Amino acid sequence: MDRLDNTVRPYAWGSTTAIPHLLGVEPSGEPQAEMWMGAHPGAPSRTARGTLVEVIDAGPERELGAAAVAKFGPRLPFLLKLLAAGAPLSLQVHPDLEQAGEGFADEERRGIPVDAPHRNYKDANHKPELICALTEFDGLCGFRAPAEAAGLLDGLGVDSLKPYVDLLRAHPEDAALREVLTAVLTADPREMAHTVAEATAACTRLGGDYAPYAGLAHHYPGDPGVIAAMLLNHVRLQPGEALFLGAGIPHAYLDGLGVEIMANSDNVLRCGLTPKHVDVPELLRIVRFEAGDPGVLRPEASPDGEEVYETPIDEFRLSRYVLSEGGTAHDLTLDTPQILLCTAGSVRAGEYELAPGQSVFVPAGEKTEVSGAGTVFRATVIV
Repeated sequence: MDRLDNTVRPYAWGSTTAIPHLLGVEPSGEPQAEMWMGAHPGAPSRTARGTLVEVIDAGPERELGAAAVAKFGPRLPFLLKLLAAGAPLSLQVHPDLEQAGEGFADEERRGIPVDAPHRNYKDANHKPELICALTEFDGLCGFRAPAEAAGLLDGLGVDSLKPYVDLLRAHPEDAALREVLTAVLTADPREMAHTVAEATAACTRLGGDYAPYAGLAHHYPGDPGVIAAMLLNHVRLQPGEALFLGAGIPHAYLDGLGVEIMANSDNVLRCGLTPKHVDVPELLRIVRFEAGDPGVLRPEASPDGEEVYETPIDEFRLSRYVLSEGGTAHDLTLDTPQILLCTAGSVRAGEYELAPGQSVFVPAGEKTEVSGAGTVFRATVIV
């Protein structure tokens, strides 16, 4: 078992206080957006044996287990994060495995550098993800019913939005959503900036259900993503609740602290709320134009005290234990690799005492028990 020393990424949208507060340290005044736990080459966790990438490369079957290596290859298939949003992230979608493979191969053939700002696919993997709230957590996830979106836009009383309202009310569901998103993202930038300004003023005046979009416009004035965001479900998670974000589902995180886990990929196609590249044709190929409930997840408790967030993904499995002082120790031994993260209280994992924000990597097959008074998240894979 290895204690992990993890990198905090200072993305501009990050909260300046949430991660320092969890860690019990003084804020630096700089944004602290994500703390990465895993073997992603961009910021691998460090151990006494070297980076987690080096540890796994030195003995993949010893560290990951034979079954995990056979299924996923000689790499850790997931990345675990603490995510602290102090401002909205970009509106985005992720490809499925086939789309990622095709897109990556195409950009490789065309010789687009992997670090080019207009590059869409950094690897050939999909990027399903799960976010579990540690505080109240606001986000956007999946399309609203077109009639509901039409009502929201119509209620602003902005004349230039009327054609979108009519489209949403006149077409079949998937066609309506596709046509309106396409129209918003391909509109004349100056005309759209004027529309967004009018919509922002109306959202600010009306408040209530419109308040989140006034907040978006404050951070991204004139961005067409403000209008695109109104096509999506607004979700407020309570601590312990989660969202699963599968391929093609448009989403954005707005505010809050959570534990995030994802397949080990960096493939993102953006829809707006960003100064970065938006590839509209490729985006429209990836987005699933399906309206529906965002599907808030609550953990399912097992008899041994493990609370599991069920998803249809094998690359990761997230669960948690809420431990009480004087309670029995829980045997967490598995034939798959694990990362254990304490988010509250004080937890003993094997030989290590973990305070909030501290984590360990547990190789496959290593005898592991947890005890104490606090909350520990467990990340592993399904083989």
